[in-house]
Amino acid sequence: MDIKYKIEFFDLWHCGSGLSAGADVDALVIKDKNNLPYIPGKTLKGLIREAAEELLRFQKRDKDNKIEDKFIEFFGKSESATDIVRGTSFFSDARLSGDEACQIIDNNLSAFLYKNIASTAIDSNGIAEKGSLRRIEVTIPLTLEAEILNIPDELKDLLIEAFSMVKRLGVNRNRGLGRCSLTVK
Repeated sequence: MDIKYKIEFFDLWHCGSGLSAGADVDALVIKDKNNLPYIPGKTLKGLIREAAEELLRFQKRDKDNKIEDKFIEFFGKSESATDIVRGTSFFSDARLSGDEACQIIDNNLSAFLYKNIASTAIDSNGIAEKGSLRRIEVTIPLTLEAEILNIPDELKDLLIEAFSMVKRLGVNRNRGLGRCSLTVK
């Protein structure tokens, strides 16, 4: 079984590439070869797994060995460097829809998807701390699409329920960035 879903962002968001733009921007958004933002599947897998684990703990469903076994089979586990079980799941990258991506590329609009924001640490006297000015690139609110493949029937409802627990995505979530909603298409 497969699930196609969308991620709708309501605010600016930043899914980092680990790169900077020198003195201009400290953190750049991850982009594909067409300069379009995306969210790696492994990032989504981690967020959804964490939400599903919380649900299992909260609902005490982890006592059901069948669900626990399917969960480990699907997501995998890593107890130590030598005790690794690879999961059977596949989480695609989340990307703009094909039509929307084509329109942006064909009209050279990708630069309008991003803006830079600045933040700084303020000390107890209300003065900016030395060396604390940071500028990050953020993406405007968009809707991305993704899919999860090879889902065991026993986990489908759990994963869909886990979507509702993901409320923010990316960096600076505690500072107002990345408010979003995951819903089945």
